[in-house]
Amino acid sequence: MKRQARGGGPTAVGAFSAQTMEEKADSALEQAQSPQLRRRLERADLGAVPETRRALRELLRHWGRPGRSEIAELLTSELVTNALVHTDHDAVVTATVGPRALRVEVRDFVARIPRVRVPNADDGTHGRGLALVQSLADAWGVRAHGVGKAVWFELDAGAA
Repeated sequence: MKRQARGGGPTAVGAFSAQTMEEKADSALEQAQSPQLRRRLERADLGAVPETRRALRELLRHWGRPGRSEIAELLTSELVTNALVHTDHDAVVTATVGPRALRVEVRDFVARIPRVRVPNADDGTHGRGLALVQSLADAWGVRAHGVGKAVWFELDAGAA
C-alpha cells in the first residue's frame, strides 16, 4: 500500500498525520543507529546530482536490494535536481537505511510546496520528477520546516 503525506514522518498516512512522542523518539534512535548519508548541496550545482547518486550507491551496497537501489538512485536524483533547479538555494540530502525501509529526504530553504504535474508531450523531459516519485516510492511526502521544506520518500526493505 502506498502512503502519501504532506506532513508528519515515516508513519504518516493521508494528507496530514502527527507522530506520537514515542514514535518520534523511536525514529530518532533508529536513525542514529542506521547507516546514513548526509550532504549539503550548493545552489545550482547540478554536478551534485551524479555525486549524490554515487554516494547513495555506496551507502546502499550492503542493503541487498539491487532493484530497489536503482529506484532509490533515480528518485534521489529527481528530488535533488528539483531542489537545485527550482529554488536557487542550497539543499541538504539525507538518506537513512533502516531495518524496515530506506528514507531519503531533500531539504531546501524555500517554502513553496511542489506539486505533482501531469506532463504532456510539449513538456519534453521536464515535469516528471514528482510523478516518478509518486509512482515508484512506497511512501512520499512534503514536510514544512521553519525555513523551507523537505521532500521525502521511502522504499520498504521487504518490497520486491
